[in-house]
Amino acid sequence: MTVTDSTLDTAQILVVGSTKWLEAFTRTIRSQTGGSITTVKTVPEALDTVGKRPIDCIVTAYKLGEQTGIELVNRLKETYPSTPIILGTKDGSEAIASEAIRAGVTDYLAVTESDDQTNEDLIERAVDAVRTAEQTITRNERAQQFEAVFQDNQTATWVLDPQGTLKRVNQRGRKMIDHDCDAMIGKPFWTLPWWDETEAAQRDVRQLVTSAREGRFSNAVVYQAPATPHRVLDLSVRPVENDRGDVVSIVVEGIDVTDQVKLQRDLQESEELHRVTLNNMTDTVLITNDDGEYTYVCPNVHFIFGYTAEEIYEQGTIDGLLGEDLFDRDDLADNRALKNIECTATDKAGREHTLLVNVREVDIQGGSFLYSCRDITKRKQREEALATLQELARSFLYAGTHDEIAQHIVEDAPNVIGVEASAVYLFDADGNELRPAAHSQTMRDLHGPLPSVHADGDTLPGHGFITGDRQVFADIHESGRLDNRATDLRSASYIPLGDHGVFVAGSDTVGAFDEVTRELADLLAAAAEAALDRVTRESKLRTQERQLQQQNEQLTTLNQINKTIRAIDRAVVKAETREEIDHAVCELLTDDGRFRFAWVGTVDPTTDTLEARAWAGNEQGYLDGNQFVVGTSGTEPAGQTAASGELTMVPNVAADLREDSWRTDALTRDFMSVLSIPLVYNEVTHGVLTVYADTRDAFDGMAQTVLTELGETIAAALSAIERKNALLTMSITRLVFEIDDPTFVLSRLAREADCTLTYQGGVQQTTDGSYVFVTVDDADIGTLQDCASELAGIDAVQAISADTDGGVLRLGLTQPFLALELADHGAVLREATGEPTKTTLTIDAPESIDGRTIRQLVNDTFVEVALDSKQTLDQAFDRDIHAQFLAALTDRQLEVTQTAYYSGFFESPRESTGEEVADFLDISPPAFYQHIRTVQRKLFTAVFEDAKFSVAGQSR
Repeated sequence: MTVTDSTLDTAQILVVGSTKWLEAFTRTIRSQTGGSITTVKTVPEALDTVGKRPIDCIVTAYKLGEQTGIELVNRLKETYPSTPIILGTKDGSEAIASEAIRAGVTDYLAVTESDDQTNEDLIERAVDAVRTAEQTITRNERAQQFEAVFQDNQTATWVLDPQGTLKRVNQRGRKMIDHDCDAMIGKPFWTLPWWDETEAAQRDVRQLVTSAREGRFSNAVVYQAPATPHRVLDLSVRPVENDRGDVVSIVVEGIDVTDQVKLQRDLQESEELHRVTLNNMTDTVLITNDDGEYTYVCPNVHFIFGYTAEEIYEQGTIDGLLGEDLFDRDDLADNRALKNIECTATDKAGREHTLLVNVREVDIQGGSFLYSCRDITKRKQREEALATLQELARSFLYAGTHDEIAQHIVEDAPNVIGVEASAVYLFDADGNELRPAAHSQTMRDLHGPLPSVHADGDTLPGHGFITGDRQVFADIHESGRLDNRATDLRSASYIPLGDHGVFVAGSDTVGAFDEVTRELADLLAAAAEAALDRVTRESKLRTQERQLQQQNEQLTTLNQINKTIRAIDRAVVKAETREEIDHAVCELLTDDGRFRFAWVGTVDPTTDTLEARAWAGNEQGYLDGNQFVVGTSGTEPAGQTAASGELTMVPNVAADLREDSWRTDALTRDFMSVLSIPLVYNEVTHGVLTVYADTRDAFDGMAQTVLTELGETIAAALSAIERKNALLTMSITRLVFEIDDPTFVLSRLAREADCTLTYQGGVQQTTDGSYVFVTVDDADIGTLQDCASELAGIDAVQAISADTDGGVLRLGLTQPFLALELADHGAVLREATGEPTKTTLTIDAPESIDGRTIRQLVNDTFVEVALDSKQTLDQAFDRDIHAQFLAALTDRQLEVTQTAYYSGFFESPRESTGEEVADFLDISPPAFYQHIRTVQRKLFTAVFEDAKFSVAGQSR
């Protein structure tokens, strides 16, 4: 036979056994095919051969010595299950055939008597066995390859059945979601949680599965489920068909392309950004070849040159744009790049631009040189303007006034900001307005005269000053605050100069203030404001220095005055007479030369003029040459003070020289300023002190205050002298007044209660106020007590004693009692009797006290006063005993004794017991009796000791 199939040409065949039909098969293979055949006779030999090299097919006889071919099959299938084995035998039977099939033979051959037929069948079966084995191996390899691809860690793979339900998912797919993937087997693929739950996402995935069911390969990009947001998968779906072309499964592969999508998007954005940047950046990029011909022109070339890219190409070479010999090519070759080449270029409109050009060697699409051009025209202008501004700032250092600075600003504004029209308004705080301190001629030509404007928001300068905000107008006529509609100004800028005013710059061109001009204008205004601040500070410092100098001078003067005042105080304390006080005051005031002349005068009521009591200094006959009339108009300052009772100060005697005659006399004696002060204590005038200086404005506020206080001190000392003299005088003047004044507490109470009230001395001064004792006649003491408690001038009422038609009350007064004011002047309110129709006052004044002083005090205190009588009494002995006794008592002892007296304790029989008086005074009875015994002892001492000395003196 002839073997026509080439399957066995490359096969490795093992023949096991030694039968004739095997030998014939071996000869045929070796002679007609290129296959390799090996023959062995026993099972061990066969197993050893298979173990050494791969065998494509084994042909074995049934009988193999003591073993059989079935035993060989069983041994081989344990280790090489895929190797095809053909078992043949002449002694075949159904039992052997069944056993062979169970063992796993590939084919079973019943050998016939015909050797040719047997050999032909065996060859065919060997070809089929080898071919089947090859197919099995191929399928296994493919299965392994698929499994390797299926388990790829970078790609998610899903296997679906033909209906699109999930059968398998690899490990990568399982890691994509936090779900139990085994529970999803058998569910439609498009409903699974790998995709967004949106209807659109599920529709896209289902469409992919449908295409695969129809036998088509397809892919799509879908978003993964929200569990891992912003992830993108590229899904590829392919059908798997059997030998008949039927779809038996669907394989879906998913690759995470999130990074690629992001990269692509970033690349697109970068390309867009690059394109927008090239179109909008102010630097221009040009590329030329070696001959200077353009190979690339940046789309934004018009920003600098005003030409379009096409117009630049039409120019041919770059020399016409940037000029010839822009750079040395040898330098470029050595350095590869040349930077900051400054040149001048003219744009399409004929304007010159200063450029900085960088040149670099490149190799880009036929281009050899890359030019990067930057317009620095405004920067150059700014540098020049800043240099001018620096010079201007230095000139500010020498300006001493705000107006000088304003003039500098206007003169240099054109060189700094490039506009000719400018003005500076300065704020006038007194008028609350902005005045034009300086302006250029161009401003006046375009806008007309500049008036002062009120510092409010109605005008452009006022609004800028009030708000503190810069105002820039491309066209000033668009502003509603423009007050001059006829102005030829168009562009304008109003920049506040802090608290000093406003800087105005303008032009007759619309839109003249670009960004650089605005910046320079702001810098100019800032420098001007700093200079104005400096001038203001220096002015304040000079003012403060002057004030400090004045304060030092005032302090020196005050120290001198205080020194004089202390000396006067010491002299006043030591003085025992009014004359000593007057002379000491005048001499000490003029002693240090600060004051030229001083004198003290008293009003003579008969002539209504001032008479000098004492004087000192350089008088030069001034007192004799003038009559000091008491009056308030045109009279000498001493007369004005005597009339008004207030301080009179003349800072400049030379003023109004012709109007007042006294000024001429004073001026001829170098009396340049005058101060006259009243000597008043407790509303009683003790005279007038007048002081003269040989300089104008010698009496400042501090001097006036100190001298006024000195006048009060002098008056108090004079009052003390009068009280002392009153105690020592041997006779008194008794004055009886009848008054009619409803405000006097005794008058009002007598009228309200329709009774008679009598005060007979005794005023208690406590920290709570003043208390007096009054005797009540013709009234029930309880009713009067109720009536008194309702009067505004009475703070407290206490009944000390009471009988059928009267008694004694202790009244607490809210206002000072007349007896206290009289006592300050040495006089005594001996008795005050209030009746329903009139009130009588009996006052004892020492002979040394002018009765007019007492009358003045009474007249000043009450509304209607009439003097009933005046008589002189001698009371030397009584006065001495009375004074000695009262001086020996304490305030508490006097209060206890008065209360006991008015309560009837000393009457016989007693109207009040000691315990009752003690209870009234809120003290213990022993304390009350102790006070009474002490007062009695002091009274007897005053009477008997004084009487003893008096008798002894008479006997001598």
